[in-house]
Amino acid sequence: MSRLRITTQDAATGPVLSILGDLDYATVAQLRERLTTVTLHPGQRLVLDLAGLTFCDSSGITALIAARNHAAAFHADIALAAVPAHTLRVLRMVGLDQIFPLHPDSDAATRP
Repeated sequence: MSRLRITTQDAATGPVLSILGDLDYATVAQLRERLTTVTLHPGQRLVLDLAGLTFCDSSGITALIAARNHAAAFHADIALAAVPAHTLRVLRMVGLDQIFPLHPDSDAATRP
């Protein structure tokens, strides 16, 4: 099991959260807590950079949906960047690739 670490940086389009490690039942509270500190404005885009994600269970998928709902509450968009193949497969299986814009990396996700 890999410890979860979340870093935040600002981009012209809005905040970018880089998620590193395992996003699972034991760590999702960290992402949910971090989301409460993220300031979003209408029209901005919250990017979740998953390049460092090593594992994501169903609790992690639920946390990604919670992040989408958080962005929507502020009339902001959300995008996922650098989704690992193992997580992308799950997103596609359950149809979440249809509601999350997917980008190869955070640079692409933060282009206006």
